[in-house]
Amino acid sequence: MSNGPRGFIDEIAHDIYRINIRVPDLMPGGFSFNQYLVVDERPLLFHTGPRKLFALVRAQIEAVLPLAALRYVAFSHVEADECGALPDFLAAAPGARPVCSQIGAMVSVSDLVDVEPIGLVDGQTLDIGRRQLAWQSAPHLPHGWDCGYLFEPSSRTLFCGDLFTQPGLGERALVDDDIFEASEAMRHGMDYYAHSRNAPTLLDKLAQLRPQLLACMHGSAWAGDGATLLRRLDAALARSPGG
Repeated sequence: MSNGPRGFIDEIAHDIYRINIRVPDLMPGGFSFNQYLVVDERPLLFHTGPRKLFALVRAQIEAVLPLAALRYVAFSHVEADECGALPDFLAAAPGARPVCSQIGAMVSVSDLVDVEPIGLVDGQTLDIGRRQLAWQSAPHLPHGWDCGYLFEPSSRTLFCGDLFTQPGLGERALVDDDIFEASEAMRHGMDYYAHSRNAPTLLDKLAQLRPQLLACMHGSAWAGDGATLLRRLDAALARSPGG
């Protein structure tokens, strides 16, 4: 069996699909990159994955719908695994537009691609048909001035990017057991958080959404009391050096 990257797709909530790209050799124990497809009248993809994994991500999407049907390609912040394949997706789905924070659109995305991005401000909603997704600005949480997330209220899904990053291949699409210890071990080992003084306020804002599904970018998606998990993260950051 090949030890190269492999792709999988699973429905984790009604018309919300987790695309899991497993990269066994990236680090000891492997690592995963997740993208999330929201099927609606105007389908949305959250995260593109790195450019070199575009073909794998595309194949998973096309198991559900034609890639050209995408209308929005959204991401948390500008980074290769968040939006590295954005030009490829826009070329393959000419009706799609990038969606990011207003800051991201201003400082990066307007120059990186020729399609005009939709730059959202905190609380602004994006209508994709039956669903309204609300942008949650979160600068420097965990990193990136332009960082933010999308929240889908009907399923109470928070597309939470690099929060709660877990090591390993993420074989289980959706779990309800503890992911906090694994994500904390990852955070302590790689120190990719920005130590922002505004983290408590931002985490409280996200907790007040009372998410019940956390669509994590790395590892398994998680179902449960998202407010409590976010407040556990806040407490852990407060105890960390520089927190």
